[in-house]
Amino acid sequence: MRATVLVLVVLLVLALAWPVGLAVWANKKIQHTAALSSAAATPGTTYLIAGSDARGGGGIAQDGVLGARTDTILLLHVPLHGPTALISLPRDTYVTIDGHGPAKLNAAFAWGGAPLLVHTVEHLTGMKIDHYAEIGLGGVKEVVDAVGGVNVCYDRTVNDADSGMVWTAGCHDINGTQALAYSRMRKADPQGDIGREKRQRQLVGAVLGKLSPSSLVWHPSEQVKLVDAGTAALTLDKQANIWTLAHLALAFRAANGPGGITGTPPIKSIDYRPGNIGSTVLLDPARAPTFWAALRDGTLPAGTVGGMPG
Repeated sequence: MRATVLVLVVLLVLALAWPVGLAVWANKKIQHTAALSSAAATPGTTYLIAGSDARGGGGIAQDGVLGARTDTILLLHVPLHGPTALISLPRDTYVTIDGHGPAKLNAAFAWGGAPLLVHTVEHLTGMKIDHYAEIGLGGVKEVVDAVGGVNVCYDRTVNDADSGMVWTAGCHDINGTQALAYSRMRKADPQGDIGREKRQRQLVGAVLGKLSPSSLVWHPSEQVKLVDAGTAALTLDKQANIWTLAHLALAFRAANGPGGITGTPPIKSIDYRPGNIGSTVLLDPARAPTFWAALRDGTLPAGTVGGMPG
């Protein structure tokens, strides 16, 4: 009897100590960058998530463009009261960038990295960014492979040379290489960036759906593989740690759940051409201020919000 109790105690200690030890180890592996501003706090907790497409890195081919671009910009907000929301900011959103003037939103990242992108989004939304997470899109392959692939759905048949996405309409199990193409394709999507952002949200949700508590506790080798892949692809603000990342993941899951909110800000035009910067996405100037206030205060209705004009 004593031996049985001893074995149970040892197993309990190992079950508790392993996740704690893993968290400490993972926390040391996280990369950090200066990103946050000194803007006044706003209610709730707001995360800015950027998908960094660094040319020539992580399996993304050189295309002659210098520096890094962010093809994915997500605003994740947990209000004091109300549903958690995940809002996609189109990369071509027409904004004014300090020191540069009118431009597309993703130009802020190219010109000033995370700090200028954070500042620009704060100016656009009126919301303080509390934490910043940057995901190297080249790391998508490793993360998806680390969870054993995912199942995602897209209702169009695609053969897109630019992204490498080859797809038959429907739902399919995909590996990391296919996931990278799935998350990058835009030219063959009639909704362009808006459609790509929907697929990226779906992909991240599918990855999170594979991370069940039982698999994380009882398969330590899988945990190590996932942590290695995840930390290699991630960069957080200097105030963030592994627990910040855990809260972000829980918030992402809540936003994609039945009581959450996903979508875009209200859009007036997806082909606004102000001159000198090509085609941009123009947010609706009449509805956007009310939208941002409702997002901040947690009064947006659950479900899909914003969207295409008309």
